[in-house]
Amino acid sequence: MRLHRLEVEGFGPFRSRQKVDFDAFADDGIFLIAGRTGAGKSSILDAVCFGLYGGVPRYDGGEKRVRSDHSDPDEISEVVVEFSTPAGRFRVTRSPEYLRPAKRGGGMTKQVAGVALDEWTDAGWVGRAARAVDVANELDEILQLSREQFLQVILLAQNRFSEFLLANSKDRQALLRRLFGTERFEDVQIRFDARRRAAEQAFGGRLAAVGARLEEAERLATEAELWGDGNASAADADGSATTSVLLAAPRTEATTEERLDDLRRARSRAEYRAERRAADRDDAEARLTAADAALTAARDDRRAQAERDRARGALARLEDEAADISVAAGELRDARAAESLRATITAAAKAAAAADAAAGVERDARVRWESLDERVGTAADTENEPSDLRTWVSERIKAMGAWERAAELEAGAAALARELETSQQRVAAASARLEERAAERAALPEQLAATALARDEARRIADRAGDLALVRDRASVRLTAAREVVRLTAEHDAAERALAEASAALAAEQGALAELRRRRLDGFAGELASALVDSEPCPVCGSAEHPAPAMHSDPVSAEDVAEAERIRDAAAERERAAAEASSNLRAEAAAAASRAEERTVEAAQAEQAAADDAHAKSLEAAGEVVRLEEQLAGLQLRVEQLEAQRASDEAESAAAREELALLQQRSTDAAAQIAEARGEFETVAERIADTEMRIAVSRGLAEAIEERARRVSAAAEAQAELEAALDASDFADVGAAERALRSRSEQEALQSRIDEHSAQLGKEKATLLELELLTLPEEPIDVAPAEAAASSARAAWMAAVDVATKAENTAQQLAGLIESATAEHKATAADAAEYDVLRGLADTIAGRGSNTHKMTLETFVLAAELEEIVQAANRRLHDMSTGRYQLRHSDALAARGAASGLGIVVYDAFTGQSRPAQSLSGGETFLSSLALALGLAEVVTSRAGGIRLDTLFIDEGFGSLDGDTLEVAMRTLDELRQGGRTVGVISHVEAMQEQIPAQLLVRATPEGPSVIETR
Repeated sequence: MRLHRLEVEGFGPFRSRQKVDFDAFADDGIFLIAGRTGAGKSSILDAVCFGLYGGVPRYDGGEKRVRSDHSDPDEISEVVVEFSTPAGRFRVTRSPEYLRPAKRGGGMTKQVAGVALDEWTDAGWVGRAARAVDVANELDEILQLSREQFLQVILLAQNRFSEFLLANSKDRQALLRRLFGTERFEDVQIRFDARRRAAEQAFGGRLAAVGARLEEAERLATEAELWGDGNASAADADGSATTSVLLAAPRTEATTEERLDDLRRARSRAEYRAERRAADRDDAEARLTAADAALTAARDDRRAQAERDRARGALARLEDEAADISVAAGELRDARAAESLRATITAAAKAAAAADAAAGVERDARVRWESLDERVGTAADTENEPSDLRTWVSERIKAMGAWERAAELEAGAAALARELETSQQRVAAASARLEERAAERAALPEQLAATALARDEARRIADRAGDLALVRDRASVRLTAAREVVRLTAEHDAAERALAEASAALAAEQGALAELRRRRLDGFAGELASALVDSEPCPVCGSAEHPAPAMHSDPVSAEDVAEAERIRDAAAERERAAAEASSNLRAEAAAAASRAEERTVEAAQAEQAAADDAHAKSLEAAGEVVRLEEQLAGLQLRVEQLEAQRASDEAESAAAREELALLQQRSTDAAAQIAEARGEFETVAERIADTEMRIAVSRGLAEAIEERARRVSAAAEAQAELEAALDASDFADVGAAERALRSRSEQEALQSRIDEHSAQLGKEKATLLELELLTLPEEPIDVAPAEAAASSARAAWMAAVDVATKAENTAQQLAGLIESATAEHKATAADAAEYDVLRGLADTIAGRGSNTHKMTLETFVLAAELEEIVQAANRRLHDMSTGRYQLRHSDALAARGAASGLGIVVYDAFTGQSRPAQSLSGGETFLSSLALALGLAEVVTSRAGGIRLDTLFIDEGFGSLDGDTLEVAMRTLDELRQGGRTVGVISHVEAMQEQIPAQLLVRATPEGPSVIETR
């Protein structure tokens, strides 16, 4: 993988768009990313990681704020990374989530995170994915490196460089797990533990099941008294035949097989007892069947005897009712004969009643007509024939036709008056509106001039907003810088004091080391003398005689000197760090003082407040300009509207006056028609109502005369028909026929009574004949003895059934429990063997039991990877340490049961001893970490399919190295360039700036944001 280009905007310390062309350093092979502390050197690597993976390593576990605090709300934040792999050339464009001004409604709104992946083709850049999940999947396939692998292989980020070397086994295991994806081995361990627990539970459950079934079977045998002394015969197994059987409890000390044998003997006794009890039940059932049959026969005879006595009484009662039934039959015959005359009699009565009613109606109608004689006039002289009355009605209807239009006008007179009043009001309103709008048109020019003058004044103030914003921003920068001066000055004073203390401590440790070295040199002769052996040659002079060996009175070991050197190196590192901190704080305080432009905090605050106030007033004026322009546009629009409305108002006024004239003419014409139609009445409606009443009375009289004539004729015809029907019947007159008439329900009741008596009489005779043939005794039959015998037999049968069922259930339950316990007992051997195998495997995989190194399966796999990493690292560490140091994998057990198996120790060729990596000095730690990181990168690369790494970044403290060691580190970095690889190094060490000509300079501007410059 090779990086070609990086663009950042609104990211970290970078506000404006910064561009980095990595291809420009391809010829040099190595370039330096330099700059002052805090300028943003590491932010370049953060941008690369963010563009490719959407995250920044230094923000892991904290607030993920990558948007630049220097950016204005409406400025974008974006990172563009262009890179190539064997799969092609690609470009990732990614932006974080941040707040921006809302386009509508004011306020702020959330700008969602975005990402896009493009691929370079012959046709140019072509989009490949635009959703976050799709881009992530595509990049996984293209890069073939996870983010953790990327940070260990390509981007060796700050604060992570020495993490792998100094980590304990547990932390190192977590890192290696992420790099090599060995979680599957932990899953294997978890699954085997789960299988072990399941097998243990199954084995324990099966043992518990066997015990529970045996206990239940023994309890059942005890309750059923099935235990014997072992000498009873099968014939005595029911426990009731003899007294030779001694009852006993189950054996508590017996094995499972012995308990099963005892239970099988108890089952034989239970089966024999069940057979005996079943035979007793069958005998009792036969006796019950015979007793029930005898009871049924006695009860049948008793019921037949009672039915015979009842039939005798019923037959006597029916014979006594025969005379009444004969009378009812004669009444039914007369009613059926009179039924044929019912319709004729009813019709004659209705016709006579209708004729009388019609005569009464005619009399009432004539009274009403005669009461109108004086008002009707000539109509009263007629002979009151219907035809004359209808002629008079026709003449009155014709006269009413001319009055109806006048009645309608009279009914609408009030509405017409209101309409006339409304029209008059409309004319007045139109005239008033014309006058009001004419006055408004005259006042608008003055309002337009005043509004335009106010708008111009507000615009003049608002136009200064840009200049005032610059003044405000500069005041804000000065205030921030003034505060930084105060803070940094105090921190610098504290750093100077710490530096003085560290320098004094270093001088003391240097003195102590020099004293130990002197004592060590002085005691070399005594140390050699203490190792001399008589008759063996001296390692110095070769003599076998040692007449005067030196005394070793003040011994100092090499370990004492090494410990003093370690303490001296630690003091030197603290003194160097204190000096670097003091220098950095002094430079930062000077830069802050330059940005503050010699302002104190109080003066800068006053300038900031004044600038904020002026800028706020300018922004308010901008809003006022918009409001006044809208007001001015509204006034101009109103002028145009008034001009357009003048013609319409005048037309509306003329139309209202014309409508008023027409309504006045309609009112005059209607009054004349109403007066003519009213006559001598108060209103036209009253005259029409009087005439309609007279017409109704005349029509009523004519219709009553005609109806009476029709009804009289119909009554005469009905009476003649009735007399003819009576002559043809058996009845003397109408009264006799009416007395014989019966309703339909009465006839049905008579017929039902007759039929029921006849049927009941035949039924009772047949019943009595059948029962008399049985020759039953006259005395009542007693069924009590048969019932007592049947009840006794049933009680005996139920008791036998209960005993037999209980014996059968006991035998079945006991057999089932014995079979189940036997089967479970046979299966326990297989479960025990399976459990032993799974327990051994699970303990070995999890580092328990016979696993002497206490290493889990995953740790074992990672240990093999670590050995390969250490081998790759030692190839570079041997050269960088001039053969002194070598890294070694340690699988020693950790103290107090801590995680072990992934330890790293350092072998020192000078002492021949291994020691912890934490004992290395700062420079030695850096060289070892660099070698280990490069070795780790090689192994991870090979595991990722042997991908080619054409770009490498190292962000770590080269400042901890002395001149010679730095030279060794530079040679190592120079070797990394082989094969066309480009190496980027982040450092502010001046010696590296002199040795690496190709540089990216990250510089903080006086305003705060940083810029990237290429040298």
